[in-house]
Amino acid sequence: MMRWSKLGFCATWLAVLTFVMPVAAGAQEVNLYTTREPGLIQPLLDSFTKATGVKVSSIFVRDGLAERVAAEGAKSPADVLMTVDFGNLLDLTDKGLTQPIQSVALEKAVPSNLRGGKGEWFALSLRARVVYASKTLALKSVAYEDLADPRWKGKICIRSGQHPYNTALIAAYIAHHGEAAAETWLRAVKDNLARPATGGDREVARDIMGAICDIGVGNSYYVGLMRGGGGGPQQVKWGQAIDVVLPTFRQGGTHVNLSGASVAKYAPHRAEAVRLLEYLASDEAQKLYAEANFEYPVKAGAPIHPIIAALGP
Repeated sequence: MMRWSKLGFCATWLAVLTFVMPVAAGAQEVNLYTTREPGLIQPLLDSFTKATGVKVSSIFVRDGLAERVAAEGAKSPADVLMTVDFGNLLDLTDKGLTQPIQSVALEKAVPSNLRGGKGEWFALSLRARVVYASKTLALKSVAYEDLADPRWKGKICIRSGQHPYNTALIAAYIAHHGEAAAETWLRAVKDNLARPATGGDREVARDIMGAICDIGVGNSYYVGLMRGGGGGPQQVKWGQAIDVVLPTFRQGGTHVNLSGASVAKYAPHRAEAVRLLEYLASDEAQKLYAEANFEYPVKAGAPIHPIIAALGP
């Protein structure tokens, strides 16, 4: 198993784009507000409905999930709130938008350090922030701190530092080294950039293949999405053009972040909401997370996709 950094969780909150209106209150249905891309979670929701008969109506909320639920108040139709990044889950809880639940199934499936102390939130999958590297480097190991090394001047690609994936990494760096050291590190990394910090993680792999940069930072599951063909034949080439190194902080630990969910405070279908969370932590769903999304499961013993397992322990 990967050596998870206990301090490597944090992020900013996300915002609003509606695709489907929620179903009305009633039995055997559950309303999901999610910041996760619909294509990533729909196979899981379909599997849940097939297994339980409970219909899931989902709303994709790109930004401002907490703000939206707060504005809806007690009349909110939301039953389950699903998001990425530990900070977002804490934000929902701190703003009083979730409710604690007790579930033996969830407590058995989700380790105590990956859920709220009172059951206010539960992690459902994990992803590591890894280094993509040109195969010409034959890079075998690297620390996050090394990204500030002058040897990489003009050779690093990365997405925006304001993106939640990177704000979480920055928060982890602060936890390890303090704010002053983190600021120095960030300035040095910026000086090492081969191009402006833009695009997504997959574009980092693309630009390494194009010799624009030698190394970059990206999430582990994008490696699976590229190499597995989910993004088309061109992205397969991007994924195959890079080596992937699991970095650590010099004090130890690879930075990971998570996706997770909570039961909304005013959930009109509370029982079904709990049932959905229990299913998402089940053996079947944890296997689907690995197969469809190339994420690490939270449940001990659940399989890891071979593409991700090959990245290392």
